[in-house]
Amino acid sequence: MKMFASTAIAAALVLALPACKQQPQATGADNTAATTEAAGDLSALNGTWKADLASLKFEQKPDEFLLKDGSYSCSTCIPPLSLAADGQFHAVKDRPYYDSMSIKAVDDKTVEIHRKKGDKEVSSVTMQVSADGNQLTNKFTDGTVTPPVQGTGTEKRVGPAPEGAHAISGQWMPDRISDYSQEALNLTYRVEGNKVTFSSQGQSYTAELGGPAVPVQGDIGGTMAAVAREGNGIRETLTRGGKEVGVNTIVPSADGNSISFTGTDPRDGSKVTFTANKAS
Repeated sequence: MKMFASTAIAAALVLALPACKQQPQATGADNTAATTEAAGDLSALNGTWKADLASLKFEQKPDEFLLKDGSYSCSTCIPPLSLAADGQFHAVKDRPYYDSMSIKAVDDKTVEIHRKKGDKEVSSVTMQVSADGNQLTNKFTDGTVTPPVQGTGTEKRVGPAPEGAHAISGQWMPDRISDYSQEALNLTYRVEGNKVTFSSQGQSYTAELGGPAVPVQGDIGGTMAAVAREGNGIRETLTRGGKEVGVNTIVPSADGNSISFTGTDPRDGSKVTFTANKAS
């Protein structure tokens, strides 16, 4: 569920965790003249904001994995994924951020995943199940942004592992991110006239309110971003290959000290929300 390629916090949550749901044409819902006239009101978005991990919430169907008899599958990945779990790299299709992947069972509770795009490794995650089998801890590195992001996330078991399957198998609900590269928590927005500029972790765009989608610079997945007015905030519509992959709203608080971020993936209805506090 990589709903937003250039928002580093949302990107790593979904790329690096094993769900593998990878991170759109403008919707054109707002009248350009109206959004231009109202753009001055969006000045409350200007500045750098630091995401608050404690505020992070997930709303989605459980992630579902199966590792059994030397084969790994993720039925909730977009699209679903299946490959040999032999520690070797195998080609995978329809993944904008990687094109090969390796799965290795280290022991009965630990699995290592590595992903490459071309000859370069772009992300990795170590999945480890707790002794009681009810918590999955994911230590990840996301090299699709600059500099790379490292962190740790946990998921709670909500469905049992099938008999004879590895402990990571079953259904898991994302719980929280307990550790995350501090620099990657910073998001910068600037509204000037009818243009919105965003930057974070080497990824950026400048788009016209109500205008066409533009490429997200520094995004290796080829994501496009279109921006429109949404109340006293903005709505970002993200596409890849002409298909909508994310709709995000960013709204400043009444006192101007924080912004709220809501990201939805229209492909499966999953949602991530968090608050970011004014840093500068």
